[in-house]
Amino acid sequence: MRKLENSELERKSIADFKEAQKTPLLLILDDIRSLNNIGSVFRTSDAFLIEKIYLCGITATPPNKEINKTALGATETVAWEYHENVLEVISNLKNDGVNVYAIEQVESAIYLQNFEVLKDEKYALVFGNEVFGVSQKAVELCDGAIEIPQLGTKHSLNIAVSAGIVVWDFFRKMR
Repeated sequence: MRKLENSELERKSIADFKEAQKTPLLLILDDIRSLNNIGSVFRTSDAFLIEKIYLCGITATPPNKEINKTALGATETVAWEYHENVLEVISNLKNDGVNVYAIEQVESAIYLQNFEVLKDEKYALVFGNEVFGVSQKAVELCDGAIEIPQLGTKHSLNIAVSAGIVVWDFFRKMR
């Protein structure tokens, strides 16, 4: 076994990325405080050809030196928009026929491994603040909630870790 060189990874150019068929998945980051978390979500989104990220509330936006430390240039490839009000974003997406789900621990949440992704549908996933999670008002607007099962004492994952787990699961199910 030999570790691959960067030149062997068949990386897309920025132009190739922009032209590539995207995974029909939108991410909504609401009130994310950590610039490192934001950058990590951009990098994960680049890896799985995510269609767009919506940055809402206090979530910082590119260009930002601290975001780019973890994004490693993914802010140049992944499409994004800023909106102050997450509730408007959720409502607009639902009006456009997008299925919107909160990634949150709520009554009647569907465990991630049991969530059936329909291949002909577009989804948006809402990730909330590191301390308070997805707001109750946002949860109420969503079509449902998806929970990552956790068995330890914390029952809390970093938002970038949560996004990585959920995006990978959706990507795998969509392909």
